[in-house]
Amino acid sequence: MKLYLFNPDSDLALANNEANYIAPASARRMAQDMALLPIWYAAPDSAVLAPSAYNADFLRRMRELFGLRVQLATEPELPDYAEASIVPWGWNPSIRKYLLKRGVNEDKLPSPRLLADYRSLSSRIQAVEMTRRMTGRYPGYTCGEHTLVNNIEDCERIVNAMHACLLKVPWSGSGKGLNWCLHGFTKPVSNWCERILREQGCLTAEPIYNKVEDFALEFYSDGCGGVRFAGCSMFSTNEHGAYTGNLLASDGQIEEIIARYLPLEKLERIREALRTELASVYGYTYTGYLGVDMMICRQDKENKYLVHPCVEINMRMNMGVVARLFYDRFAVPGSKGRFTVEYVPDNGALRARHEQDMRNYPLIVENGRLLSGYLPLVPVTGKNCYRAYVRL
Repeated sequence: MKLYLFNPDSDLALANNEANYIAPASARRMAQDMALLPIWYAAPDSAVLAPSAYNADFLRRMRELFGLRVQLATEPELPDYAEASIVPWGWNPSIRKYLLKRGVNEDKLPSPRLLADYRSLSSRIQAVEMTRRMTGRYPGYTCGEHTLVNNIEDCERIVNAMHACLLKVPWSGSGKGLNWCLHGFTKPVSNWCERILREQGCLTAEPIYNKVEDFALEFYSDGCGGVRFAGCSMFSTNEHGAYTGNLLASDGQIEEIIARYLPLEKLERIREALRTELASVYGYTYTGYLGVDMMICRQDKENKYLVHPCVEINMRMNMGVVARLFYDRFAVPGSKGRFTVEYVPDNGALRARHEQDMRNYPLIVENGRLLSGYLPLVPVTGKNCYRAYVRL
């Protein structure tokens, strides 16, 4: 049996790299509010770790609607899953310690040495070399530049040379750890850089591109040297670069959008080259999903579009894969919609939106597939600040 758990703070835990790491309150809130999210991508006859009080009824209803073959596992029941294969959102030392203390057998968990390898492979630094290789191989229709910075002097020089740039920390949560430098190397930027260099040892700098579309190519590494393509993902971010949601559509529909800017045969070349490169780097070390975030960028001077082939690599489960698997498993083929993750600090306002969506977009499910309407993917209770939902 497989046991799934949603730990969205995994990247932050990797940055800290301590077994006793404690997630920020917002990350703990998200993990609790959305604990049931793995039911939509879990393998049949598996379990999802979540509190039972308010999740059991929701899961029962989803089983009835969609024929889910997933059961609920609570924290006191973890010893019953001592021999299960554990599938977290992402691996890090703190989640290993958590599971070990609660009765999961050590041989079912990655060793500290393997977790050290995972941390290195999860760094944004991996995108630096991958981008260099991909743009070198396909210079005619790719763009992208990452500069690795190891000291404050280089940071000042690079920021001033670029005038406007984006600085990124090596490890951070999705859409976090970004510093948009729009006015040169100011004192706040200097202080931020000094802190990141002190805490994480380096950072990356890149130009700010004229982005037209965000998308990703998703892959799966089997841990035995094989990496397979797992689908396309087209997503949206807010003005700060933080993830907000995904287009719900088939791979073919997403490819049609990309084809407005890039011939599909060129996308296929990039995809196969990425798959080969990922296999050489991750194939024998890591088992799980790999998401390669990409962008379509416009070059105004030449009035043409280029693809940034590797904005970053997510070595963990990600929302793009959740959206991809939900659509393929539970949406009526040919339909289109949105997959959204939303934070509303006031629970009353969140529940009001939820109730309004239920009225405005009535749910229609036929033969275990969503035909149209609003579907919350996790229960919305009197405590939630987060919700995940689809609207088709």
